Amino acid sequence: MTSTHEEHAGPARADAIDVLVVDDDFMVARVHRAFVDRIEAFRVVGVASTGEQAVAAVDELRPDLVLLDLYLPDLFGLEVIPRLRSAGHDCDVMVISAAREAETVRGAVRHGVVDYLLKPFEFDDLRARLERYAVQRGRLLDTVVRGQADVDRVLAGAAAPVVTYAAPVLPKGMSVETAELVERTLREADGTLSATECAALTGVSRVSARRYLEHFHTVGAAEVSLRYGVAGRPERRYRFVGRPLRQALGRAGEVRPRGGTRL
Repeated sequence: MTSTHEEHAGPARADAIDVLVVDDDFMVARVHRAFVDRIEAFRVVGVASTGEQAVAAVDELRPDLVLLDLYLPDLFGLEVIPRLRSAGHDCDVMVISAAREAETVRGAVRHGVVDYLLKPFEFDDLRARLERYAVQRGRLLDTVVRGQADVDRVLAGAAAPVVTYAAPVLPKGMSVETAELVERTLREADGTLSATECAALTGVSRVSARRYLEHFHTVGAAEVSLRYGVAGRPERRYRFVGRPLRQALGRAGEVRPRGGTRL
C-alpha cells in the first residue's frame, strides 16, 4: 500500500496549489511527483495507488488538484470522481493515463476534468498544462461577475481538455528486441490476446507484456477491446492491426479535433 501520509514536500507555502498523485505504479508516481515539485506554485501533498486510497487521501489532505491515473487495481479511475463529488469534495481532477479510447476521453470530459494527458509524456508537457491550470484557477478565484462579459471571459478559459500524446521512439526501459517479440506474438495470435496470455507465450512478466501492448495500442499498432466477466474490472484484449512495428514505433500518436488541427 502506498502511504498518503507524511507526503508534504518542503516548507508549507500558503499560496501553493496542493496536488495528490494517484498511480498504481510507484515508480511512475515517483516521477510524476518529482515533475510536479519542479513547477513553481505546486507541491505534492500525497500519493495514492488505488481508487480507495485516493478517496481517503482527498478526504484527509484536501488537495486542490488530483492527478488521476485511470488503470487502478480496484476501480477505473473515472469512478473515483463521482465518489469525490458525492463526498462533498470540489478538488479539480487532471487525468494522466495511457487510455486513449474516444469514449474514455468523452467520459472524462463529462466528469469535468480540467485536462487529459496521455502517457508517456515529457516534463514540459505536464508543466504547460499545470501552468495553464494555475492561470485559469487564479482567474476563477479572482473573478467578480458584473455582467455577461465577465462570465464569457471565465468560460473562454475553461474549454474542453486538450489531449495530446508525446513519446520517444520507444519509452525509456523498453527494448527493441522485447518489443519485436511481443509484436510477433500478437501478430501471430488467433484473435486477441490479454496481457496474461501474452506473458505466458513470450516468457516476459505480465506487467512487461501489458506495458508493451499498451504502447503498441498508443502508437496505433494494436487495438483494444474489453471483455466483461462476472465481476471485477473488464479484461483488456489486444489485436494486431497490421502496421509494421518499426513504422509504428517511429510515429507518435496524436488526438486531433474536427478540422484536423493538432491540439
